[in-house]
Amino acid sequence: MTRLTQMHPAQQAGILCNDPQFQKFAAIRSGLPGTQFCASAAAQYLREACNIASRRELNSDTSAQAKFAALRTSFDAWAGRIAAPNP
Repeated sequence: MTRLTQMHPAQQAGILCNDPQFQKFAAIRSGLPGTQFCASAAAQYLREACNIASRRELNSDTSAQAKFAALRTSFDAWAGRIAAPNP
């Protein structure tokens, strides 16, 4: 079984957008606390956060990859999967 971190960033993003916890995180980050996005709304949030038109761009755009990595870190900290990063 392939680990998430071993997948291409676009694959990681697709899995993440289908994660109910990420959908809730995306809604809160979008100013809609108490709401949970669907997968397509979470994908739209991710595209806007990474400044891309398609998740496929995550495989080749290094700037988008850095933004995606920061977003994953923020999400993982919010979800309690890792300690919150120091500002």
